[in-house]
Amino acid sequence: MLRMQSIGPAFIMLLLSVASLFAQDVLRGEVRIDLEPVYGEYVDVVYPLDAQSAYRRALEESALMYAAMIYGWSFEYAIGERARGIAEAFELAPLGTIPFGDPGLFVTDAQVRDMRLYLWTDYQLNEAQKRRMGLWKSGKVQTSQAIGHGPLGDPVAIADGLSIKKAALEDAARSAVRAMLRGSERNRPKEVRGYIGLASFPSYWMDAGKWAASARFTVEIKEIIPFGAY
Repeated sequence: MLRMQSIGPAFIMLLLSVASLFAQDVLRGEVRIDLEPVYGEYVDVVYPLDAQSAYRRALEESALMYAAMIYGWSFEYAIGERARGIAEAFELAPLGTIPFGDPGLFVTDAQVRDMRLYLWTDYQLNEAQKRRMGLWKSGKVQTSQAIGHGPLGDPVAIADGLSIKKAALEDAARSAVRAMLRGSERNRPKEVRGYIGLASFPSYWMDAGKWAASARFTVEIKEIIPFGAY
C-alpha cells in the first residue's frame, strides 16, 4: 500500500502533468434542453419535444459548442458611431464544424428533471484539433467575458431553440470584443478584424422574454482600422 508520507513533490508534479495532458485531449460540457420550449410569447415549432427530438437537439447544440471551442470564428466588426451616422455591424464566419454523429463526441450522462433534459458529453480531440486548440493559447490571444441576447421575431422565422441560442452566443461574442476594445483602445476604432473562440460551454437563461447567454471567449485581434484611415 502506498502511504501518503511517501508521495513526494516529484510524484505530485507527475500526476498534475498527466492530468493536464488528458485535459488537453478531451473537452467536456453540459447542455440543457427545455422539453416545453417557449420563447417570449412564442412556442417552439415542435411543442412539446419528445425524448428523441430533445436528445438530438442536445447533441446538435453540443457539437456547435465544441466547434466554437476548437475552431472558433473569424470576425469583422464595424464598431459604428451614431454621431457620424455609421451603423454597427458584426459578422462571424465559422472556421470549422463538427457534424452530427461525429465519432469523437461521447454522451457521458443524461437526465430529465423539471421538464428539462440535461446532457453531459465529452469530445475526444484528434491530432489536428489538438494543434488547432493550441493556437488559442499562443500569440496575442486574450480572454473576455460577456452576455448576449437572442432576438425575438416573427414566430414563423423561429426554426427552433438552437437557432435562438446560437444568435445569443454570437451576440455575446460581439459584446466580448467590444468590451475588450474599451479596455485597450483609447480612441474608438472604425473596424476590427480577428479571430474569436469559445473558452467553455456558455450559460443560458431567459431574460425579459429573451434568451440570454453568458460566455467566456478567447480573442485574437489581427487588425484595427482607426477612423483617421478614412
